[in-house]
Amino acid sequence: IANDVLIRGQKRDNISIEVDGTKVHGACVNRMDPPVSHILANQIEEVEVIEGPYDVETFGTMSGGLKITTKKPTKDLHGEVNLGYGSFNYTKVGATVSGGNDIVRVLVSGSSESSDQYVDGNGNTLAEQLKNNAPSANQLQPQYEDMQAYKKKSIMAKAFVAVTDDQELRLSVTKNKSDDVLYSNSKMDAAYDYSNIYSVEYNIKNITDEYKNINLQYYYSDVDHPMDTKYRNSGASVYKTNQLKTTMQGLKLKNNFEIDSYKLLIGLDGSKRTWEGEVFDTNTTTGLEGAHAVSLTHTETKNKALFAKLEKSYGDFDFSMGARYDSTEIVPDDITKQTNDYNAFSANLVNSYNITKEDKVFLGFGQASRVPDARELYPKVDNIYGNENLKQTTNREIDLGYETSRDSFKVKIKTFYSMLENYIYLAKRTLSPLSYTFENIDATVYGAELSASVYATDDITVDMGASYKRGEKDKLTATQTDKDLADMAPLRGNLAVNYEYMNQSIATLETQVSDKWSNYDSDNGEQELGAWGIVNFKVKHAVNKNFDFTLGINNMFDEAYAQSNTYVDLILLSAGAETMLLNEPGRYVYTNLTFKF
Repeated sequence: IANDVLIRGQKRDNISIEVDGTKVHGACVNRMDPPVSHILANQIEEVEVIEGPYDVETFGTMSGGLKITTKKPTKDLHGEVNLGYGSFNYTKVGATVSGGNDIVRVLVSGSSESSDQYVDGNGNTLAEQLKNNAPSANQLQPQYEDMQAYKKKSIMAKAFVAVTDDQELRLSVTKNKSDDVLYSNSKMDAAYDYSNIYSVEYNIKNITDEYKNINLQYYYSDVDHPMDTKYRNSGASVYKTNQLKTTMQGLKLKNNFEIDSYKLLIGLDGSKRTWEGEVFDTNTTTGLEGAHAVSLTHTETKNKALFAKLEKSYGDFDFSMGARYDSTEIVPDDITKQTNDYNAFSANLVNSYNITKEDKVFLGFGQASRVPDARELYPKVDNIYGNENLKQTTNREIDLGYETSRDSFKVKIKTFYSMLENYIYLAKRTLSPLSYTFENIDATVYGAELSASVYATDDITVDMGASYKRGEKDKLTATQTDKDLADMAPLRGNLAVNYEYMNQSIATLETQVSDKWSNYDSDNGEQELGAWGIVNFKVKHAVNKNFDFTLGINNMFDEAYAQSNTYVDLILLSAGAETMLLNEPGRYVYTNLTFKF
């Protein structure tokens, strides 16, 4: 429920996450509540993945991003009820209802889910992985070893009001409440994670023949996230809490024009994020809290931007170009801390040439930047130091690709070369005692991706994909000996066979494989991970147009494997020389029932 997203080895602020036009941030400095954790899968209509610096509409799309679109209310009455159950006592109940008339359309969607601790391929629960790999103080107290892994509830409500035939007011609110979430290779668990996302949007279309659309949107979100040691051995008599809060509000104006076959977008974007944290102790006997201290100084990040995008086709050529200018000010409340100002110009050009109706090549050039955040600038957490003098990171990237589509198959190949100037990187500060700090380095990331589908018969389709990337530091600092860049997963691939039968029923057998992680940043906490391969199976059977059920098995052969490495930008546990790896779930059997009307 709280997985972080990586795109070509980039995560955190190096990519942007947007939900229905609203910029979303988590509150936890240790990524317990990444942006995608504040929206649920059953609320989502579609997800657009942006690879590279090719989005000028969103603040911070330096190396990629996600644009998540949730379901919209319908005029006709529609409803859906989802019931899910799986291994490890996973249960989920969700429902969505939508309807209205020519004036008002309304949608309400809610869900509740929970799960016990999953068991990995070695037969160990989260508590047992802790017991086998972490210091005693960080292990769960005996009375909590069998506790649930998490509980989560969410509700989303939308109302679209037709003011006139061409004008519409759109209102949206999403509320999430997660409680007692275990993070077994971290020092703390999440006591709770509560978030609210609000959006007010006004859309006008068909203004003139050339002026096609104007859209004005205001959004606001807040997250409250305390993490603590209440269930760990170290918290048996007094437990520590680090409570972090963040808010995000923004205003965006977009104007769309069509002039002589040119499509033009011009917009204004402004936002303000606040982020703060405090730590305190709680006596487990009396429930009394001790003195509160600042863990993250209250900081405001204020951004103003102007952006434009132009699209045009000339015969077999398609062109898209965009530009954005950002002015950002980062202001801490603590007067002893430094205020930073940043200005950035982003631009991109994407050209595609339709060789034939079936074949196309494309070439992209892009530049985009992102500013440091409050965690990177100011605090000291454990042995990690902020750096008030950080410069913004700029990504200059080239993308080249080819795609072909035939009656029997389609193939897409992409390559990229990314040059990162002043890349914000967490690296060794001192060797004795061992400490880390954020610093600016220059780095290079390059790689290739392949995706293909083969239509073997009318009923059988074979999907396949593979990706490979390398990341390297251009120059080593005094405390560094390893040129490998962190978070660069090795060669990975997938192969799936899909069989369609009856009416909209489908069965899928899939394998996912990964080479061993042999190129890793040993200076900064990463370690060699073994190669792995898993097999998944799923059948979605449509009984009729109103009812279908899904039966699936993930990791069918119960393999023990770790997918994510241990770069020190996450504060993870260590029982010795190596940081604790957290294995993925073992064999997981699940079923989902869906009723529609």
